[in-house]
Amino acid sequence: MLYDIGLTITYSYAPTSGPGRHLLRLMPATLPGRQRLVAGRLAVEPRPAEERRWTDFWGNAVTEVAFAGGHAQERFRLSARVEVTAAPPALDLSAPLARLGAELAAQRSLGPAAPHHFLGPSDRVRPWAGATDYARALLGPDMTTLAIVQAVGQALHRDMRFDAQATTVDTDPAEAFARRRGVCQDFSQIMIACLRGLGIPAGYVSGFLRTTPPPGRARLAGADAMHAWVRAWCGVETGWVDYDPTNAVMPGADHIVVAQGRDYADVAPVRGILRLAAAAVTTQAVDVLPLP
Repeated sequence: MLYDIGLTITYSYAPTSGPGRHLLRLMPATLPGRQRLVAGRLAVEPRPAEERRWTDFWGNAVTEVAFAGGHAQERFRLSARVEVTAAPPALDLSAPLARLGAELAAQRSLGPAAPHHFLGPSDRVRPWAGATDYARALLGPDMTTLAIVQAVGQALHRDMRFDAQATTVDTDPAEAFARRRGVCQDFSQIMIACLRGLGIPAGYVSGFLRTTPPPGRARLAGADAMHAWVRAWCGVETGWVDYDPTNAVMPGADHIVVAQGRDYADVAPVRGILRLAAAAVTTQAVDVLPLP
């Protein structure tokens, strides 16, 4: 599947801002055998005083920009063409949970994809007893790791309600879980906590999701949004598997990966510091257009 993706993020300030520096993780990734960035451009307004591009430890493309200050607005515009290949259904060859620990201990690499990085607490996800107990109650005899990942994701989809007003970007996963409400970021970080509490390495994926309007309704420009889901390590034979708990699906050709990390802190689309006299007003518009 080939997509043209457009993203515009705008920050408005009143009064004008002081100096600042941002890290942008907005460019879709190239993942061998799964996804290819055909072309991409990231425009920054106003023109930054400094700009450089690099790759972080997790393999994500980062654009670092610095502003001298004295501007009323910042705008980041992404234009990208991406080819996504959906993996065919495969047999479940993942390890039973009882064997996963031994397979994990046998891993000697500490590279970006090593499961060891995704098992303990991270900046935004610190497994707590309530999440672990919730996940443990879903276990059945001799369940494979992949079956557990799917069971936890399906349970969160069933028990939580998507509510864009219930949380903010800074809401702790335990708080969102207590409310049983939140957005894709909350669903994903809660699921990560559940899996890590069981000893299953799990991480966070940010990206785009193609949405389909209801029958008879025209697609609205800018109506798509950035999305988040989970990746879990299911043993040597299966490796990393993605799961979208917000929609209770295994991601396929409709999910476009931008960045991967331990939690939202590793992959935030825009992160940095800025000197301000008041809060900023933020708007975001996303278009994910499938091509013939």
